[in-house]
Amino acid sequence: MDGKAMVTRRTAIGAALVGASPLLFPGRVWAREASAPTDTFVILLKGLYQPVVHGPNLGLSAVNLSDGSYSTTKIYPYSGGTPGNTDRSKPIGDFYAQLTTNGDLCAYHIPGGSFAMRFTASDYGNPISDLTGGFFLIGTDELEVIEGTGIYRSLVGGHNHMVDTLHFLANGDVDEYCLCNISRP
Repeated sequence: MDGKAMVTRRTAIGAALVGASPLLFPGRVWAREASAPTDTFVILLKGLYQPVVHGPNLGLSAVNLSDGSYSTTKIYPYSGGTPGNTDRSKPIGDFYAQLTTNGDLCAYHIPGGSFAMRFTASDYGNPISDLTGGFFLIGTDELEVIEGTGIYRSLVGGHNHMVDTLHFLANGDVDEYCLCNISRP
């Protein structure tokens, strides 16, 4: 990869996941009596991405998680404001990202509902070698909340500032560590 070329998050992940083995991950059922999230909250996306073959119906019209363009990783609590456990070592939900080069959508499914976002801007530096045949991409993404269900309906029009470290392993896997700073409009 040309060390002088800027690489977008979506392009890099999409390229790394081409040809990955499809896996099926069933949707989750969440408690119905969750309270609304705070005006600003932070969640953590962490783990290896897996392709989505038959995605769950999250009740969002903006995303089709079964169209073959999405991959998923886990969501963990980070700072208060979301329902579910507060143990940072236990996932509270699933993150779905459209990883095709022309895709710009993602969805979050956590206790209390789901919400969809659109990537609006990215700022990543040059790839950094991990010295084992892979590389890191470190940067930020800006997203707009375009749809929400359950207690997340009030997020529509809100913003997400992602602070992201992506590790592209030599075997083709992509490992995510991303703080999502989400705020209401």
